[in-house]
Amino acid sequence: MSAYAALALALPALAAAQPLPQLQAYEVDAAWRTPVEPLRISDHVWQIGARDITALLVKTPQGAVLIDGGMPQMADALLRNMARLGVAPGELRLILHSHAHADHAGPLAAVKRATGAALVSNAESAALLARGGSHDLHFGDAIAFPPVAADRLVQDGEVVQLGGMAFTAWFTPGHTPGSLSWTWTDTRDGRPVRIAYVDSLSAPGYRLAGNPAYPQIRRDFARSIETVRGLPCDLLLTPHPGASGWNYADAARPHPRPTSCAAYADAAAQRLRKQAEAEKR
Repeated sequence: MSAYAALALALPALAAAQPLPQLQAYEVDAAWRTPVEPLRISDHVWQIGARDITALLVKTPQGAVLIDGGMPQMADALLRNMARLGVAPGELRLILHSHAHADHAGPLAAVKRATGAALVSNAESAALLARGGSHDLHFGDAIAFPPVAADRLVQDGEVVQLGGMAFTAWFTPGHTPGSLSWTWTDTRDGRPVRIAYVDSLSAPGYRLAGNPAYPQIRRDFARSIETVRGLPCDLLLTPHPGASGWNYADAARPHPRPTSCAAYADAAAQRLRKQAEAEKR
């Protein structure tokens, strides 16, 4: 008897086998996938994403910039909101992002394909974007999204310019190794306003101590928190708006609890400290 025949006889009968489990989709709250009408943030910046996920459109005389997009199914809603603001697909010139998770980078491939815009990233995030979020350090393949290739890689502190707007890239690793925050200056009511779009400083379900996949995670978070404390920051926005006091569902009062960058950093430090203490128990 061959080795293969012996193995076959040793296996249980297929009739007794149980069905394999269903594939599990990445499911999120309805507010993460409910589009909103464009909400003006400053003279040239609008929130065009979902009720509880930020996607910013910045208009300049030389074209527009999109920062983040939300869930993969948001692509058509983003393009519709761009059209409402007078931005044709070909007028979107740049796409910037915070971190390469499906709830923020999900529609970037579709938007890039529809507009021809150039995607700006850094080396860490570009690798994750190119494989559609698979092999994530914390989530594995559970939050995959359509892969997208970066067109330009920036260094920490590098400035990306378009139409008089200067976007400074700040590396704020922790939530992901490639997390990016961005600052730029716009106007509001005729006065300059320094806008900071700061990435998440949370570790949802992450292992902080002795994490073999990300050994330097606590050091990265500590450094990023100090970076955020020192940002030029008159107006803070975050990928999850509630973290910076925004409520996009209320167009009449969308920013009931304004939060400073320093307060955002302090809250993150306290939260991570409690999480690290809980791991020791």
